[in-house]
Amino acid sequence: MKSKKISTDKATIDEILSRGVSEVIDKKNLEEKLLSGGELRVKLGIDPTSPNIHLGRAVVLLKLRDFQELGHKIIFLIGDFTGTIGDTSDKDSERPMLSAEAVKKNMKEYVAQASKIIDIKKTEIVYNSKWLKKLNFAEIGFQADAFSLSDFIDRDNIKRRLDTGTRVSLREVLYPLMQGYDSVAVRADVELGGTDQKFNLLAGRTLQKTYKQKPQNILTMNIIPGSDGRKMSSSWGNTINLIDSANDMFGKIMSIPDDLIVSYFIHCTRLPMHEVKTVGEHLSSGKNPKELKMKLGKEIVKMYHGEKKANEAEQYFISTFQKKEIPDEIAEFPIAGKNIVEATVASGLASSNSEVRRLISEKGIKINGEIISSADVTIKSGDIIQKGKRFFAKAK
Repeated sequence: MKSKKISTDKATIDEILSRGVSEVIDKKNLEEKLLSGGELRVKLGIDPTSPNIHLGRAVVLLKLRDFQELGHKIIFLIGDFTGTIGDTSDKDSERPMLSAEAVKKNMKEYVAQASKIIDIKKTEIVYNSKWLKKLNFAEIGFQADAFSLSDFIDRDNIKRRLDTGTRVSLREVLYPLMQGYDSVAVRADVELGGTDQKFNLLAGRTLQKTYKQKPQNILTMNIIPGSDGRKMSSSWGNTINLIDSANDMFGKIMSIPDDLIVSYFIHCTRLPMHEVKTVGEHLSSGKNPKELKMKLGKEIVKMYHGEKKANEAEQYFISTFQKKEIPDEIAEFPIAGKNIVEATVASGLASSNSEVRRLISEKGIKINGEIISSADVTIKSGDIIQKGKRFFAKAK
């Protein structure tokens, strides 16, 4: 059998360990492993707490692809068990448990969506219910003995909740054991995650030592804000999803704050870093940010829909938003997820539901420049509602 070729190009490795990366543990050790040419097992776990993979999660998937392109074995772990339990790493309140049915429904298209980024045929796909369902109290007790209670309650978000008297369930405390044991089960050499996952990733190192395995190296990625400037999260409706149409994806990217342009180029594209640096220099010199944002939109849409669709999305945006003189600054309202009738009233564009229905029947309401003929429309984050020629509201 022909041996697998692993790239040891130092410049490429240096970029993988720095682009969009917050921290590497243990960096020196991981560099040595990558330069040695041996195959590593690189793990990324995602809990299917929503049906869509968005750009925030794609940041880490892109890093997983970087390792795959070096020739390493990547492991895409779908948390069908941990998804029911709920990770509180980035939450200031208790995350509710999900039913197994809800998780199963959410993860239905996860592999297909991930395949937009990674080569699924060369990926090891695993589901953590395979081993977590089998654990008994004796083994969970053995794992828990590797940690002290203070290890858990000293975490920033847990400490804040305890200080304010907010409930912290024992289930939340046990979650890092499950994610840590995932690394034991798949024998991970490297695990990737967002900065909010650091405690869980370190739990993997601890449990691997407990099970007499070599501790995995850790690579944490910066977390990118969503279209409203907060962390990109399905629960906040500020996501740019991989399954969004080319036009929707482009339009949402055009709605991000200008100060996120460079960050999105770094984290959400693989535009060469010297070109990203040029984008930053252009912004600093006063170049129109809209031009750079359109370049960003094309770059991202091209990754998920191809160059032809990216060009079409750009033209659609120009003809729909620019030539029809939609203003650059539009008041934003928390109306994403509402139907068009509720959203129009909540934004102040109309005074009653009956007025909205009348305007729709008279073709007086548009969404993103298109006349709507039915009240059965749900507003998404980034959508622009237009009443007549001069009144606008943007959903967030």
